[in-house]
Amino acid sequence: MAASLHIAGIRKVFGKGDKAVEVLKKIEIDVAPGEFLILVGPSGCGKSTLLNIIAGLEEPTEGELKIADKNVIGVPPAQRDIAMVFQSYALYPTMTVADNIGFALEMRKVPLDVRTKRIHEVAAMLQIEHLLDRRPAQLSGGQRQRVAMGRALARDPKLFLFDEPLSNLDAKLRVEMRAEIKRLHLLSGITTVYVTHDQIEAMTLGSRIAVMKDGILQQIGTPDEIYRLPANTYVAGFIGSPTMNFITGTASGTGAAGQFSFEGGALQLPAPVSGKVTLGQRPEHIHLHDDAAWRGEVTLVEPTGADTYVVIKTAAGLVTVRTPPSTQVKVGDNVGMTVSSNHNNWFDAQSGLRLG
Repeated sequence: MAASLHIAGIRKVFGKGDKAVEVLKKIEIDVAPGEFLILVGPSGCGKSTLLNIIAGLEEPTEGELKIADKNVIGVPPAQRDIAMVFQSYALYPTMTVADNIGFALEMRKVPLDVRTKRIHEVAAMLQIEHLLDRRPAQLSGGQRQRVAMGRALARDPKLFLFDEPLSNLDAKLRVEMRAEIKRLHLLSGITTVYVTHDQIEAMTLGSRIAVMKDGILQQIGTPDEIYRLPANTYVAGFIGSPTMNFITGTASGTGAAGQFSFEGGALQLPAPVSGKVTLGQRPEHIHLHDDAAWRGEVTLVEPTGADTYVVIKTAAGLVTVRTPPSTQVKVGDNVGMTVSSNHNNWFDAQSGLRLG
């Protein structure tokens, strides 16, 4: 049965006195039963510390933590009914795949026939039935990660916790394992909290994403909300590849008469306020146009197959434009740009917070 997760006012301070470091600052998150929550942010933002607190490997300095409406502060990890998959596979090298998957059940004195049935159910779910007699040294990285997930899944826990499980895999395997983890979640329905610094993993896997920076929760929402309506320039710049373009200037007028003026150009765009603001535009919402007044010099052309990214040096800074693969521009060309008026992101120039 999937469980809810309630995180309220969680703080974590390491050290004392002048050497105290606050790594989590009043984190508030509610995870619904069966939800797939992603904790994303750069190294050192506190996401793994928060996961360790949920698992019981760390105790919070203050705050409330409930799993299935039960307070688990002070409850040992073994009694929280959670399963965790780490970046390192942590498999027992002398045991077969079947024994690794069933080890936690054996420790709980689960009868052999029940244990064997569960091992085969999990192996079928992960498509590793043909590997049950092998040992970890005979497996690829992706297969080892499947076994690590199988060991956690065999227990049928209330919570599934992942701590950057794909970091050790190559690019192709990461894509395959992302799909495998998503499929596994759909099949099992177990509430999942997944830590990563990779925003592509965050966007493709999560039903909701919690973006963290310096121990502070910056924004929580669906992948679409985080991408289209970022709460501040940090979230806007962290989520999305290539990153959002930012242009700082002055907004004046409203509605159709609105104008945004910046170094080297001006655009007829309505802003929610007048004065100093920052315009954020995704690369796919800026377009090359021969007759446009806003111009710059192409400094880099990056073909990726499905798209070509063109980096343009303007008086207001570098701008990245997503173009079709057939784009014929080359380094050194002087090009014009227009923007989509339906996809503007306006931020306060000082605080970086979203406007409107």
